[in-house]
Amino acid sequence: MALTFADIEHLFEERGGEQYSGEPVTQLQHALQTAALGEAEGASDALVTAALLHDLGHLLHDLGETPSLRGVDDVHQYRALPFLRGLFPDEVLDAIKLHVDAKRYLCAARRGYHSSLSADSKRSLLLQGGIFSADEAARFIAQPGAEDAVKLRLWDDLAKDADKATPPLAHYLARARRCALPAAESSLAA
Repeated sequence: MALTFADIEHLFEERGGEQYSGEPVTQLQHALQTAALGEAEGASDALVTAALLHDLGHLLHDLGETPSLRGVDDVHQYRALPFLRGLFPDEVLDAIKLHVDAKRYLCAARRGYHSSLSADSKRSLLLQGGIFSADEAARFIAQPGAEDAVKLRLWDDLAKDADKATPPLAHYLARARRCALPAAESSLAA
């Protein structure tokens, strides 16, 4: 069953105040900061929406705080996709789906990237399959949506500042409405 915009807003209201796995920000702060970084770079509505919703899967499970500390990969990048599929186009969904593998790619493709990751990102990287080989990295970046996922990932890494001010959730939900699927018109009012 697809989520509506009201459902997404409700998820952030109910669970957005939870700590973002091992970081000094809440889930909502992280989502807003990631979207704000994309917006500041002039990203499309679809990519800003993906940035806002990339970790929505964390809000849809009950694995507790920082599952990586218990050796659990929560596969959050896939968890939200069935709920967003009827609402957004592949341009949004692909960036969400690929943002974890983008970390694996960046570790292989960019010198110094791995050392810049937070402790929790390094821990989860191991649970998510580790650093890509050269062949895996080449296959990854050739996929549709991979370049956007890499941009999203870089914003994701920077969106952990407890004191950073951003526009409110309503601002980004308005952008999300602009890139929603035409079939989702009925949920636009919700």
